[in-house]
Amino acid sequence: MSAKAGGPGGVNRRAHPESLRASSLSASLTVKDLAKSLAWYRDVLGFTVDREHIRDGQFRAVSLKAGVVRVLINQDDGAKGWDRVKGVGFSLQLATTQDVNEIARQIKLRGGTLESEPVDTPWGARVFRLYDPDGFRWVIMSATEVPDGTRPGR
Repeated sequence: MSAKAGGPGGVNRRAHPESLRASSLSASLTVKDLAKSLAWYRDVLGFTVDREHIRDGQFRAVSLKAGVVRVLINQDDGAKGWDRVKGVGFSLQLATTQDVNEIARQIKLRGGTLESEPVDTPWGARVFRLYDPDGFRWVIMSATEVPDGTRPGR
């Protein structure tokens, strides 16, 4: 039996046997220019470098982190063509308890360009969007609630 989305009791109903319960999600992105992407993720978006990956003497990938979020950026090897489009139709959504307006302001101060300024959504989050150098879309949003019952990012 599977869980139903929608209808009465749909969204929160668990499947039997029990369906997947994940505790985190990490992303692995293939990028055209690893050094350029690293600079953007570190210096513009604000990730920190967890580990650099070198294989056969070549700088191949970087593990990045922001809180519990992990992103691995990998150097494209060109095997599928250097001009292949990356990131189209794909977005990464990052929720934070930090002030979303301040995060957006800091990104712009560090040279980043927002696709959209922070706005309030009908579901209660404050959201803005931006693209990385390869066209991967990032959606940065306030968590809808924090432990003290307030909404961050206002």
